[in-house]
Amino acid sequence: MHSSPDDCWVSFHGSVYDLTKLISGNEGPLVQPMIQVAGSDISHWFDAVRLPDPEGQLGKKHINIKMHVDPVTNLRRPYVPMGRFLHVAPAEPVGDWDTSSSTPWWKDEAFISGKLSLSVRKIRLKNVLTGQEHLMEVPSEETVAEMRERYLDYNWHAGSYTWKVLRQDGGGGDWGFVELDLNKTLEENGVVDEAEDFEKLAIPSDFFIPVIHLYYTDDLTVA
Repeated sequence: MHSSPDDCWVSFHGSVYDLTKLISGNEGPLVQPMIQVAGSDISHWFDAVRLPDPEGQLGKKHINIKMHVDPVTNLRRPYVPMGRFLHVAPAEPVGDWDTSSSTPWWKDEAFISGKLSLSVRKIRLKNVLTGQEHLMEVPSEETVAEMRERYLDYNWHAGSYTWKVLRQDGGGGDWGFVELDLNKTLEENGVVDEAEDFEKLAIPSDFFIPVIHLYYTDDLTVA
């Protein structure tokens, strides 16, 4: 996904950047390296440093292009393993070098579209009213409310349902359906991601996908 010139996303050092408009406005050889890595992580192109703020705490992350020593000239040059790309100065001074851009794209937060998830997990949503099921892949950091926003693609009235999971009470007693807290993640709601454990036991993936049951309450989505 997002791996073409007209839909180009990359990630590095924890953030996801949408470079689509940048590429469409700067067609030419300097955007080719960016197109070639579209849809992938390019953290190895950059260094990330957090400098202490005045109060001694770690401040904002500073992203800088990696440097290396040119084996021919013995001078420090930008590290561009796939060739020079947009906003990287040429190795030798040239008359047509555009210096109008004061902020290189890798430092411009306007291109950030989100954060890179540490892990993603699958969930199965079962509509108890209609019997329909949908399989979704969600970031582990998302709250249930944010997952419900994703579910709007499948059901415009997602807000009319209560989300529940089958869970045993903390004392190891009876099993029952427990309503999820929309402001918490699945992990915080007690829905543990057991995918890695099941994979180690060579158990088919369908067995470790948690099922969330959607109970119709009232059509709260209609004004």
